[in-house]
Amino acid sequence: MSDTIKILIVDDHAMVRQSLSLALQIQPDFDIVGEARNGSEGVLLAQQLQPHVLLLDLSMPDFDGIEVTRQVRQAAPHTRILILSGIHADSRVYATVQAGVDGYIVKDATTAELASAIRHVAGGDNYFHPLITSALVRHTHNPSPAAAATQPALTHRELNVLQHMATSATNRAIARQLHVSEETVRTHVKNILRKLNQPNRTQAVLEGIRRGLITLE
Repeated sequence: MSDTIKILIVDDHAMVRQSLSLALQIQPDFDIVGEARNGSEGVLLAQQLQPHVLLLDLSMPDFDGIEVTRQVRQAAPHTRILILSGIHADSRVYATVQAGVDGYIVKDATTAELASAIRHVAGGDNYFHPLITSALVRHTHNPSPAAAATQPALTHRELNVLQHMATSATNRAIARQLHVSEETVRTHVKNILRKLNQPNRTQAVLEGIRRGLITLE
């Protein structure tokens, strides 16, 4: 990815789109490449523009953010998806993770928090606002003891990495904290996903919390 992050904004409220565009375009590394007023238009523009980050509302009149995520995963597989929504205590929050979003931030977050979230997901990491993380944990259920017992145990180092994954720390930041290389962290993350049988970092963290392997700090 180049130094400039190409962003597509999808929201059914014109004032929200305009406000976001004005707030974000002053960032020197952001380029607002398009705006879409509904989900179907968002999917089409994502396919045409192939943005680095899709900034996506959850509730829209045609396709909601969950369906847009599913379709964009096919139409623009390299685009990272960040939900921006006022909803943070709803079953749809968990559904967005299952659909494959890379992050979720609430609409009352500051511009600085939003910019940080965009940079995190553009860089290949996940970003979930603390309110969203709490909602995801509440929605999850304890796995059966038999299922957990059949899966390989995490090493002490993998547990350390998993605990750091529960924060907004990037792989590079985790590497600095643990005094290892970034490539070593990537290897640990890959092993954690395999051992916990989870498709992505977010669900691995949730699984770790469900099992009591880590806690939210």
